[in-house]
Amino acid sequence: MNDAEHTTDASTQPLEDRVNNRSQRPSSDAFKAFMASSWAPASLELPAEEAVAAHAARRRRAISEQFKGERLVIPAGPHKVRSNDTDYRFRPHSAFAHLTGLGVDHEPDAVLILEPTDDGQGDDGGHHHATLYFRPMAGRDTEQFYADARSGEFWIGPRPSLADLKSRLDLATAHLDELEVAITKNVGASEIGGISIRLLRKVDENIDALVDTARYNTAQDPENLDLSQLDALDEKLAEALSELRLIKDEWEVEQLKLAVAATVEGFHEVVKALPRAVAHHRGERVVEGAFFAKAREEGNDLGYDTIAASGNNATILHWINNNGQVKEGDLLLLDAGVEAESLYTADITRTLPVNGTFSEVQRRVYEAVLDAADAAFAEARPGLKFRELHQIATRVLAERLADWGLLPVTVEEAVSESGQQHRRWMPHGTSHHLGMDVHDCAQAKRELYLDAELAEGMVFTIEPGLYFKSEDLAIPEEYRGIGVRIEDDILVTADGAVNLSAALPRTADDVESWMAGLLG
Repeated sequence: MNDAEHTTDASTQPLEDRVNNRSQRPSSDAFKAFMASSWAPASLELPAEEAVAAHAARRRRAISEQFKGERLVIPAGPHKVRSNDTDYRFRPHSAFAHLTGLGVDHEPDAVLILEPTDDGQGDDGGHHHATLYFRPMAGRDTEQFYADARSGEFWIGPRPSLADLKSRLDLATAHLDELEVAITKNVGASEIGGISIRLLRKVDENIDALVDTARYNTAQDPENLDLSQLDALDEKLAEALSELRLIKDEWEVEQLKLAVAATVEGFHEVVKALPRAVAHHRGERVVEGAFFAKAREEGNDLGYDTIAASGNNATILHWINNNGQVKEGDLLLLDAGVEAESLYTADITRTLPVNGTFSEVQRRVYEAVLDAADAAFAEARPGLKFRELHQIATRVLAERLADWGLLPVTVEEAVSESGQQHRRWMPHGTSHHLGMDVHDCAQAKRELYLDAELAEGMVFTIEPGLYFKSEDLAIPEEYRGIGVRIEDDILVTADGAVNLSAALPRTADDVESWMAGLLG
């Protein structure tokens, strides 16, 4: 601090500035001059165009076709604070990543704008010009280089220039300083020559405020501005961006295969860590940590918080506390996925006997769940309704429950809409789309999701389960505390379906043999 900073009345210092009070960075002119000197110049060699660039261009063209004549604003999102001046690792919004092709080599606060063209002739055969606005690397002769802990190269490492990303993505780039004008220019009613904006909302509060202000300031009657109509505009964009991911292109499928392969390796590491997990008072954390290490080694991160649930915890559908013991004789339900550098994630579940061998009752439940999964997989093909996967799998479970004397009604009564008693032990859905988000395409219309027919290029999970809680008095004691789920990642092809995660053992015999080989 300089002398003037020393005399600042601490009681008047804004709270948001106080996180920097621990800083002891010099601010003398001599220090600044020395820090700005004697650095090697940044490389001017431009990177090659990435394989994803052409695919991202086709995605932008598809969105352009739906919103001719309108400005589309898709933010990446800002940093999210974890505590005081420390942030979570940044991950862009999936729609932004999908349209730009940027995975982890992205920039916080970046915004993609699709600007409508006057003649309707835009980039890549669409009706818009696309520009990526972001904050490029600061020169090494600037104060930002060493003083900005969020964006300075001295703190976070090298960052791309405008030319770098333009070359990598075949996408026009511009400095973030130009963003406000790009968003707000010529906004207004079409009858007065203005441009309508559609915004992917709730991604970046600052961009939301900028768009809202532009709309308000250019409205003919701002006091009676119909906000619900504007919300509907934005919701339609979010819906379209979600639906755009329902069919994966070949590049996306390859990224999902990479994520699945890394996830399979993570499951191997978990099995090898089981003896240490059994010996530890929080063995589920040992399991979680073993998988996380592989996720960071081979991918970007976890695709979602790992479920490492042993014993009765396996009957808790979203158990992510993972603070329980892993005991000999129990089952371990591991639901985990690696997110690749491209941000595509796997989502696989296996239920493992901790001691390497299923008991008779555990095997009975396991094989019932496997039968349900296999039945759904056998019917998965173009033309089948997405919702029918669930009906196929849960009917098998109802039949097994009836065979065991657990179902209080007939199978037909149970699977009817007025029944559903079997769902006491299988309360979740059997499938969900998978991609950049573990529950991908979540904003898609019902008729394009649950009510849609399966189509070539769709990727989704098949994941039936049975969950018999230890406190469930509607079942015999021998079943209590057993939770089983088997989940695989499925690609629809013209000829049927492919199990992308088939490399991970699925049958009870194969699971036991696999575990024996890893545990010795």
